[in-house]
Amino acid sequence: MNREILRLAVPNILTNLTVPLLSMVDLYLMGHLNSSVFMGAVALGGVIFNFVYWGFAFLRMSMSGVAAQSYGRGSRQEMALVLERGLLVAFVGALLLLLFQGQVGDFSFWLLEGSDEVKSIAREYYQIRIWAAPAAISLMVFYGWFLGMQNAFFPMLISVSVNLVNVFCSFLFVRVWGMQADGVALGSVIGQYVGLTMAIGLFFKKYGWAWKFFTTRLALLQNGFAKFMNVGGDIFVRTLSVIAVFTFFTSRSAGMGDVTLAANSALLQFALLFSYFLDGFAFAAEAMVGRWFGANDKRTLKKTIGYLFRWGGGMGLLFTMVYAIAGNQLLHFFTDQQEVIDRGGDFLLWVIFLPLVSFSSYIWDGVYIGATASVPMRNSMVIAAGGFFFIPFFVFSPILGNHALWLGMLLFMMARGVILTILYPRLMK
Repeated sequence: MNREILRLAVPNILTNLTVPLLSMVDLYLMGHLNSSVFMGAVALGGVIFNFVYWGFAFLRMSMSGVAAQSYGRGSRQEMALVLERGLLVAFVGALLLLLFQGQVGDFSFWLLEGSDEVKSIAREYYQIRIWAAPAAISLMVFYGWFLGMQNAFFPMLISVSVNLVNVFCSFLFVRVWGMQADGVALGSVIGQYVGLTMAIGLFFKKYGWAWKFFTTRLALLQNGFAKFMNVGGDIFVRTLSVIAVFTFFTSRSAGMGDVTLAANSALLQFALLFSYFLDGFAFAAEAMVGRWFGANDKRTLKKTIGYLFRWGGGMGLLFTMVYAIAGNQLLHFFTDQQEVIDRGGDFLLWVIFLPLVSFSSYIWDGVYIGATASVPMRNSMVIAAGGFFFIPFFVFSPILGNHALWLGMLLFMMARGVILTILYPRLMK
């Protein structure tokens, strides 16, 4: 069982780690320019794309669970149609984003706090990176479908390639050609389209048989589409709750000043690094739980969940120890501006304990996605966001200031895991 978990988890971990690595590189490049506003601008622009792309993350999550269950039942036609439905939704969504990019940008910058200088640079970043939307959203569909096919290698290969291209281009544009935030935005666009090209090529190389099942018959596409969209709709609401928390976190950080925004952005990379690492095991849970759920093998399903939680708990303890020992050194990686480092050190303790309180939420996410149990996922996230992030922040912010943001984040992560643990017996019934 451990070997099967690692076979799926390790490639997903390598895949996921390239995402925070890219964010770290972007912050590193901006953090070593002549002002902290560049770090804040890229962080603020990144929040908008978190909002945009995470809004479509339901495609990847619903895709992996539904595809894995089709795989468990051995239905080739349904496996192919799951992919076609996802790509159709991705195409329509990307087209709407490009058509209304001006309105999306205006609303986002109206909503977010920040100095005029930070917003000006962030807007330039946004206007370039938005053109990566068709590739980025389509890649979510391919990642989820490949994982549902029990293939974690293709997403790893694509994601690593995307981010290596992105990092290379960003270094070239910023360090060699003297660009600033626009350079890292352009690097993102190029990387995403390289990844989409790879995904299409790999699909035809190994899964060319699926193309034969693609159809223009609406009856076949509609059959099963309702379930896909119901699951996707619940996950969309769940994802909006996550977006609300992280968008508010960054926006309020910006309202506390450029230095606090830069420090919180750097510290948030610690939390994101752990989350992307644990998501490797969550993705393994999606594939394995979906497979055994589709095959109606409850004995193996329960055994798999137990092993996954052992791995998650071990990783949580390991990351807490690493952050406690090397947290200050990691802050120096992001920036050489001493005022940002000093401000980040004031709040480092919150980040140290995040892995221990949050590991169960990531594992449970994978379990519930694999079982396509989207309703409890949606409800737990809404409750955690409203009751354990926003309310504690507004209650304690007059007293604690920025500490209240980190307190809310800690409680939010912990509440997600606790609520899903309470709901687990109902899931098994």
